[in-house]
Amino acid sequence: MSQPATTTPVEEAPKPKAPVVTFTKKERKILTDPLWDNNPITLQILGICSALAVTVQMNTALVMSLGVIFVVSLSNVLISMIRNYIPDSIRIIVYMAVIASLVIVVDQFLQAYLFELSLALSVFVGLIITNCIVMGRAEAFASKNPVWPSFLDGIGNTLGYSVVLLIVASVREILGKGTWFGIHLIPDRLYDLGYMNNGLMVLSPGAFLIVGLLVWSQRSISGYAEEA
Repeated sequence: MSQPATTTPVEEAPKPKAPVVTFTKKERKILTDPLWDNNPITLQILGICSALAVTVQMNTALVMSLGVIFVVSLSNVLISMIRNYIPDSIRIIVYMAVIASLVIVVDQFLQAYLFELSLALSVFVGLIITNCIVMGRAEAFASKNPVWPSFLDGIGNTLGYSVVLLIVASVREILGKGTWFGIHLIPDRLYDLGYMNNGLMVLSPGAFLIVGLLVWSQRSISGYAEEA
């Protein structure tokens, strides 16, 4: 009698591993440095115009912060992806085209879903295109680094920018209007006793004063000094 044929088990092909998103010490530094050690406003002195213009109240400061986070993080990713295909002679034009496209997305979203805030922000949404932080991160980092670090750099710098914006807006709205996100914080009893809102805080000089104090405070605490 013939013996039954034996079958050799077929080994399954190994499944491709999912790409691993690394978060090394260097990448953590890229993300966290702009929050304090290299803040774009208090140390790099970038993005000052919007820090003065849109910080009269928290609502506009928060929306501007989210818009800048969206534009910078995505523009960094896109520019990093195509960095090896951009001729050096037209790189600034390409950066501007990418950034402007993302700003248009933000502007159209605000007009469609947050129309009152869009009116309050006025032209300052469009001026994200000219924000030095946006172009600075594209030129200094995204054009020279891979996608993941470029994304972290965009998030880190815009979070550092947003923290300063929200601090300035909090001080200006509370002292200038007695509110925070439109909620009254100053008790009516204080107004009855003679307390008055500080009108300087709702004007540009008040914003200059607060930003200047933040720059001085941060540099004094960290011991930062400009190189001669």
